Amino acid sequence: MTQEKVLFDVVDGVAAITFNRPDSANAMDLDVMQRLMHISIECDEDPAIRSVLITGNGTFFSAGGDLDSFGEAADKAGALIKEMTAYFHAAISRFSRMNPPIIAAVNGMAAGAGFSLVAACDLAIAAESARFTSAYTAASLSPDGSSTYFLPRLVGTRRAMELMLTNRRLSAEEALDWGLVNRVVPDGELMEESMELARRLAHGATLAFGTVKSLLHNTFSDTLETQMELEARGIAALTHTHDGQEGVAAFREKRAPNFEAR
Repeated sequence: MTQEKVLFDVVDGVAAITFNRPDSANAMDLDVMQRLMHISIECDEDPAIRSVLITGNGTFFSAGGDLDSFGEAADKAGALIKEMTAYFHAAISRFSRMNPPIIAAVNGMAAGAGFSLVAACDLAIAAESARFTSAYTAASLSPDGSSTYFLPRLVGTRRAMELMLTNRRLSAEEALDWGLVNRVVPDGELMEESMELARRLAHGATLAFGTVKSLLHNTFSDTLETQMELEARGIAALTHTHDGQEGVAAFREKRAPNFEAR
């Protein structure tokens, strides 16, 4: 039986995505990126999915794009990369625009496209042994996977430039200090801590989370007045939803809300 390169499971509102090529440092080939795109659509379409957790099997989160497949493609590598990024970028776009929050549980090295994916997630928890590197220019390649968009927003343009030009490796603690991850935990506690957060978010205000994500994506491109108008429209729209009305009622009645993502 062929081993699944990407594992996918949904339990208690949490969609768990696991890169499953441990013998290849969880590198992403065409199959992986295509599978990730299909999973992103399922996460966006299935109302039972309220949060998403992404991690890797083994000692790597992901080494990024599968350079072996680039070499094997020879003079067709450009065409292969265009197809791979079509799937990968579609997945990242879908994850970024959907309501459920996306959490990276970084269990080891995140390099190249793996590094880009961590930057694109809404939240990130790193194991103490996790390491981060852009890696692209070390192979005379340029970044993909949205890192030129998200990384400067997380760490600033100067630091993003340093990471992409020098391929400096960040430890988990450095990544925390730079703002690339939200929390660092002992290796043995990574999945427990990450899953606890994912479950908590899965029972939260999913529609409001989606509005927060949308607002923050616009914050560096829109004017103050445009951003405030989007804020006003967003909060007003949420008052017409079941969860918005439930949240207000629960606050007034001094009880825990019961959100249903509708």
